[in-house]
Amino acid sequence: MNLIVVGCGRVGAELSYRLFKSGHQVVIVDSSRESFNRLHSDFRGRTLEGEGLAENVLERAGIKEADGLAAVTNSDTLNAVVAHTARIYYHTPIVVARNYDPNLRPVIESFGLQTVSSTFWGAQRVEELLTHPSQRMVYSPGNGEVEVYEVGIPEAWNGRSLGELMEPLKQCHAVAVTQAGRSSLPEKTLILQTGDSISISSTFDGISALTSRLAGKAEA
Repeated sequence: MNLIVVGCGRVGAELSYRLFKSGHQVVIVDSSRESFNRLHSDFRGRTLEGEGLAENVLERAGIKEADGLAAVTNSDTLNAVVAHTARIYYHTPIVVARNYDPNLRPVIESFGLQTVSSTFWGAQRVEELLTHPSQRMVYSPGNGEVEVYEVGIPEAWNGRSLGELMEPLKQCHAVAVTQAGRSSLPEKTLILQTGDSISISSTFDGISALTSRLAGKAEA
C-alpha cells in the first residue's frame, strides 16, 4: 500500500516504521526537519519537510495515489483538517485522525472520520488494569467503547449454565467459549466448568458487572 503519515512525533515515527517493516511504501510529512531524527535508523521510506495541510506538500507526498493517510500530529485541529481534506478532496480510501483532547473527539467524528483517541483509550485501559486485573482485554475496536475480553470461570460457577451467567447482563455478550483447549460458539445451555475461558464482547460497565458476578457467590 502507498501510505502517508502526517506528523513525525513519537507516534508518527513509530507508526511509519511499523508500516515500512510490513512492506508498505511510506511517506512521512512534518514541518520540522529535526523531527525525522526520531525515525529508526533502518527506516527507508520517504521523508518530506513541509506543512501537512499545504496542498503542494500533500501532492508531493503522493496524496492523489495514496491508499491511506494517518494524521497524527500533536494538534487535534490540524489532524481533523488534514484528514478531512484527504477524504473529501482527494478521495483517499482510508483516513485516520489521531485525537488527544477527549472533548474534541465528537467534533472530529462529526466529520465522519475514523479517530484514535489515545487519551481516552489509554485512561480506560489503565483503569481496567487497576480495578479488574483478572480480566484480559484481547481486542479493542474503535476507541474502547466496546472491547473483547477473556475471563475465566471460577469454582463458584462450575456446573452452572452459560445462559444463567449471562442472562442478567445487558451490556456484554459471549462470543466464544474455550473448554479443554477447544473453542466453540456459545450456547445458553452450555454447562460451565472451572477453568473455562469465555470471550466476551462488552462495554466497560458490562465487563465490570460480569467480573463482579463471577467473583460473587452463585445464587442458590
